[in-house]
Amino acid sequence: MSLKERAVSGLLWSLWQQFSSKIIGFCISIFLARLLQPAEFGLLAMLSLFIAVGTTLLDGGLTVSLIRTVDADERDFSTIFYFNLAGSIALYLILFFAAPLIAGFYNQLLLKEIVRVYGLTLIINAFYGVQSTLLIKSLKFRKQTNIQIPAAIGGGLLGILLAKMGYGVWSLVWMGLCTSLLSTVMHWYYSPWRPGLLFDRKCFSKHIHFGYKMTLSGLLDTVYQNLYLIIIGKYFSAAQLGYYSRADTISQLPIGNISAAVNKVAYPMFAEIAADPVKLKNVYKKLMQQVLFWNAPILILLFLIAEPLFSLLLTDKWLPAVPYFKILCISGIMYPLHAYNLNVLKVMGKSGLFLRLEIIKKVLSIAGIMIFISYGIYGLLYFQLFFNLVAYYINSLYSGRLIQYPVKEQIEDILPIIIMAAIAGAICYFIDSGLTVRSISNVVRITIIGAIYPILYYALSRLTKLPAINDFKYLILKR
Repeated sequence: MSLKERAVSGLLWSLWQQFSSKIIGFCISIFLARLLQPAEFGLLAMLSLFIAVGTTLLDGGLTVSLIRTVDADERDFSTIFYFNLAGSIALYLILFFAAPLIAGFYNQLLLKEIVRVYGLTLIINAFYGVQSTLLIKSLKFRKQTNIQIPAAIGGGLLGILLAKMGYGVWSLVWMGLCTSLLSTVMHWYYSPWRPGLLFDRKCFSKHIHFGYKMTLSGLLDTVYQNLYLIIIGKYFSAAQLGYYSRADTISQLPIGNISAAVNKVAYPMFAEIAADPVKLKNVYKKLMQQVLFWNAPILILLFLIAEPLFSLLLTDKWLPAVPYFKILCISGIMYPLHAYNLNVLKVMGKSGLFLRLEIIKKVLSIAGIMIFISYGIYGLLYFQLFFNLVAYYINSLYSGRLIQYPVKEQIEDILPIIIMAAIAGAICYFIDSGLTVRSISNVVRITIIGAIYPILYYALSRLTKLPAINDFKYLILKR
């Protein structure tokens, strides 16, 4: 298979993998949201930073180094496997003894026991990190799909059963542990690789030299991505954190899945053509336009139907999350493009520049958060919206120089897509306002707007001859 054929096949399977497992997870979360209270989701959200930091420390840089290493062999794989396993045990012990401090920070005594149980996911996940990396490296996303779907269903069914039995927040904890355990078992079943009894210091030194910078960059990003959860959990109620967490989770369904799916394909694909900046620019441009062509309208449509959607799926007790959700949808339109700009730096071996940019962005962001926290949750959310644009500019400024694709040219290529999505959204907004005045039911509102918006968007895109449509026909539909 050619690079294009493998990339398209990998992209389709990656998208299917991401969306199938996440849609299953989303459906499960609907049942759980109906059974549990917002405060119980808020409790688990308080631990997001600690689990995410642990995952980043174990998985952030060394696995990335494995993917970009063309001649990686058994020594590389086994060395990183044992390092991840030992690191996960060390991190869990830190969490175990820090549990009283975490509970005290949030003034939630129950968190002490939750941390000590839920933290076991770090050790469980360390057992399949290399197997997962090998599947990504070889673009075998079909196997990953066969792994993630059963794991998500098994863990979700356990969570629903426990929630119905009155286990409250513990149903979410045991669901997470069960999902991780099933995923580990399935990875070992589908992957033929097994760790050998060896640890090569030279291999470790090679990967850590590149990987530690990526790990630090990932750590900074992880802390930043969870910073809002920390602040809201510390200074506001657990219920408000639950509302924000649920709004963020649902908004991430398109944002995170499109970004993660394409990023899994983009990084190994970029790595293969890194020596040809012209080709890399062309591939990056088409990928950027294609992702935004789908991401922007999906998020704007979710913005339009947010209120009836939350009321219908999660019940009216979750309606306070709607305003948060709308801001996060608009904020997320540009988010996937950050990863692709940063991928250019990674495949070019610019891990030092990558780290410097992450430090600059996070320092600016923290300064902004300190200023806008006095305006409450909405001040933080609107700042997040603004800073996403700033971060995109910083990322694209430097990556664009490496492939001769300046920021101005990038904006000229993506602005028509955003304008068409916004115009279609504005028309549908006025239509929905009329439906609201007439007290039309939630199902009818969602159906009408859900039908009109994509038709309008497609018509405007065809009328203005957006390049993304032709690229989609050529790459995916073969026409």
